[in-house]
Amino acid sequence: MPPFSRNWAFFLDLDGTLLEIEETPDAVGAGPDENRLLKELLASAGGAVAVISGRALARIDQILAPLVLPAAGQHGAERRDANGLRHRHRFPANVLRPVAVGIRSFAAQHQGLVFEDKGASVALHYRKAPQLARVAQAAVRDAAGPLGEAVEVQDGKMVVELKPAGCDKGKAIAQFMQEAPFAGREPVFIGDDATDEYGFRVVNAMGGHTVKVGEGPSVARWRLENPASTRAWLQAWLESVH
Repeated sequence: MPPFSRNWAFFLDLDGTLLEIEETPDAVGAGPDENRLLKELLASAGGAVAVISGRALARIDQILAPLVLPAAGQHGAERRDANGLRHRHRFPANVLRPVAVGIRSFAAQHQGLVFEDKGASVALHYRKAPQLARVAQAAVRDAAGPLGEAVEVQDGKMVVELKPAGCDKGKAIAQFMQEAPFAGREPVFIGDDATDEYGFRVVNAMGGHTVKVGEGPSVARWRLENPASTRAWLQAWLESVH
């Protein structure tokens, strides 16, 4: 792992990175220890801590309550900067409504599939029914067809998502790095999923530090074993700068 520096800006994925992955999206939540860690990290990094997630901003806030952090949700389709201002990717979310209804109906017909409507994006989870992976992926791709280039299908860990085209975690990180208190700091991005590779590439190009959590191929330069290792490493950084 890289030597610690006080001048880091932290970008953190949630599920599978900072917090353990659960069987259903609604089961994930941060406890007192995780909240304390994030609060101390925010203070010690001068506010330069942001959550970069596929979750909607509203759900990120529920998971981390009572903390409200700078965050990019839905893979950058929505973003809240350090001043609390919200930025949204230009996308007519209403075009997703008929498609969302179809995917929700498909999930209801297949035991173990879990549908998640995030607003500007939708997800079909198959963690409880991994044998349906190809079926779920095909269903979302078929649903995306009529929307053409306005949307992208994004595969992740036991999930396939339909999201607005032109936004990803890397672009969200780049936007944060142009703003205070992130600007002028060295970016550190920790993630675990295929969707985080966009962020890894951007941070690598900036000369920052990229950390992949768990197994699997990645362009990240460093690696941690699991979310518990992530939390321990962040705690070690805190102790090093105090």
